[in-house]
Amino acid sequence: MLAIFLKELRSLFLSPLAWSLMVALQLVLAWLFLVQLEQYLQIQPKLAGLENAPGVTALVIAPLLDSAAMVIMLLVPLLTMGMFSRESGSGALDLLFSSPVSMTAIVVGKYFAVLTLLAIVITLIALMPLSLLLGARPDMGSLAAALFALVLASAAYAALGLWISSMTKQPAVAAVLSYALLLLLWIINLNGSGEIGSPLQQLSLSSHFQRMLSGLVTSADIAYFLLLILTGLILCIHRLERLRIEG
Repeated sequence: MLAIFLKELRSLFLSPLAWSLMVALQLVLAWLFLVQLEQYLQIQPKLAGLENAPGVTALVIAPLLDSAAMVIMLLVPLLTMGMFSRESGSGALDLLFSSPVSMTAIVVGKYFAVLTLLAIVITLIALMPLSLLLGARPDMGSLAAALFALVLASAAYAALGLWISSMTKQPAVAAVLSYALLLLLWIINLNGSGEIGSPLQQLSLSSHFQRMLSGLVTSADIAYFLLLILTGLILCIHRLERLRIEG
């Protein structure tokens, strides 16, 4: 598993696509951060006279990390689309099948390579709200909860992206299907009811993410993301086992 992890991590860091996506993501989020900070500074004198007025955490940090979740959703399918589909199309996957490595080790090795890259991305994102400590007092508990939500959501994106990549030999098709699945999970609760506890709310990735983004971390939300991650990885392993048997 370690050899696969290092190979995939090296491949990701040598890929111009990965670097281009990371730079584009940071530029977009940095611009959003500066815009939101400027708007906050403009209304801060009015907020000073209000009781229980929202602070920099609610008006700057939460919108930034909410946007980050959406931008990372666009990034992950492009990182995972070729993990298995490209190898399947080139025949490299058959070499993996013939090696004495379990399907679990292959999937987990590739998954942790993607997670390592995403960890770097999220660390760079976290530096923006943390920079506010130089002149403001953000709620560190809410910030920690929001960053934790972003980590869990990104890990779920990656697991589902790997599974979709194992379903096709075309990387472009894998990317499109990953986008469709992630977007469906994000907007599935937009049926107009909005009832807390409804089946669609429970299935919605955005509803769980938004609760944690607001600073409320519950075991149900954590379990949802962990279940989503395990589902994606298990489905991917089973798909590869089936391909190994058929091949």
